[in-house]
Amino acid sequence: MRYISTRGHAPSLSLEGALLAGLASDGGLYVPENLPRFTHKEIASWVGLPYNELAFRVMRQFVTGSIPDADFKKIIEETYGVFSHKAVAPLCQLNSNEWVLELFHGPTLAFKDFSLQLLGRLLGYVLERCAKLVVILGATSGDTGSAAIEGCKHCENVDIFILHPHQRVSEIQRRQMTTVFSKKIHNIAIKGNFDDCQEMVKSSFADQSFLSGKRLIAVNSINWVRIMAQIVYYFYASLQLGGPARSVSFSVPTGNFGNIFAGYLARNMGLPINQLIVATNRNDILHRFISSNRYIKDTMHVTLSPSMDIMVASNFERLLFDIYSRNSVVLAKLVISLKQGGGFSIEQGRWIEIRKLFDSLAVDDIQTCKTIAEVYAQTGKLLDPHTAIGVKAARDCRRSLNTPMVILGTAHPIKFPEAVEKAGFNKALELPEHLADLFEREEHYTVLPNNLQVMQTFISQNFNSSQPL
Repeated sequence: MRYISTRGHAPSLSLEGALLAGLASDGGLYVPENLPRFTHKEIASWVGLPYNELAFRVMRQFVTGSIPDADFKKIIEETYGVFSHKAVAPLCQLNSNEWVLELFHGPTLAFKDFSLQLLGRLLGYVLERCAKLVVILGATSGDTGSAAIEGCKHCENVDIFILHPHQRVSEIQRRQMTTVFSKKIHNIAIKGNFDDCQEMVKSSFADQSFLSGKRLIAVNSINWVRIMAQIVYYFYASLQLGGPARSVSFSVPTGNFGNIFAGYLARNMGLPINQLIVATNRNDILHRFISSNRYIKDTMHVTLSPSMDIMVASNFERLLFDIYSRNSVVLAKLVISLKQGGGFSIEQGRWIEIRKLFDSLAVDDIQTCKTIAEVYAQTGKLLDPHTAIGVKAARDCRRSLNTPMVILGTAHPIKFPEAVEKAGFNKALELPEHLADLFEREEHYTVLPNNLQVMQTFISQNFNSSQPL
């Protein structure tokens, strides 16, 4: 399997190359040159498989030519062996034909564990084989940082630098990152928003001269491995609910478009998906595009669902590349329009094609808290604010009551106590045993101004991949 850039001017790479590159040298995102496709008969033969075995079947072709089957199976078993629930991604029923896919049973209690536990192990495997020393650089709106640190902290050949917006993530999210102490782990609080952090990461990948010969590795969802791992749980949920004999719909809380793009790819790989709902908060650039064909930057708002406080969705480029029949020239024009003019619209016919599959809803904080309260009163199930937004969007945008609706449960509610309390839930939530002393642990992080050069100087002065963990 080879991987190509959405911008069209970077060389094609193997899975190993795409993993290490993260962002393509031309600024684009890597996608598979050819997407694997499965017949309904083949998908049906996977009914009842444990999660790790299904993951191997779904992802195998993506790593062909890079990792032997036996090694990849072992990596997958180790990845999902650390999850606290034996089903890995259990379904919880909320209503008739309405389900939450619980994606928060990993080490950091968020869906990012599905991809970053795998990415960390793949990275360790590849780096050990090629004896390279690298620098991991990522930006987080909350959950990616802790999941990246947890997944990659055992890699001996890396230094890890994670940027988060200062005072714009929940305390638990911050502490999950900043209480993991190692000379190789550096948490940086940027005095700005997530988009500022994300832009710093992209700029640093575009020009890595500040690293003195070391190589940057991406852990954000711009890294193809993140998307690859997320495809699996769409298949898993569908197979639990009668797929592929029947179609399933999904409502996906999303800010950066990576999680829902994985669902789009699952459908293109042969999984019958009837509808994909983009569920977002007040920062609604994706909703404005899906609903009215306007992808235009707007003011960033701080909300109770901080993981979606994003102004520009990086992975949206991958969808546009596909919708425009992989025409990198057209895509480049859209990218320029976004950077120079603040936004764009696409050809009406292509937007209509997107609307055949996608719906969307933007949910404010008041509606989010109301949904948390309603679901708890009706079912005894407590939702985090992001999942609650997914539930609200599913109920408002659902096309068919006969089609099973799956809401992706992206995080454990304990990570967002402010939203839970504002929804009227007054009982004390207990941290899982492995995080029971989280508030007693010492924190380590550095606050920096929203300045690319200052951030890069900090990295160049603090990485030392020759130091053991």
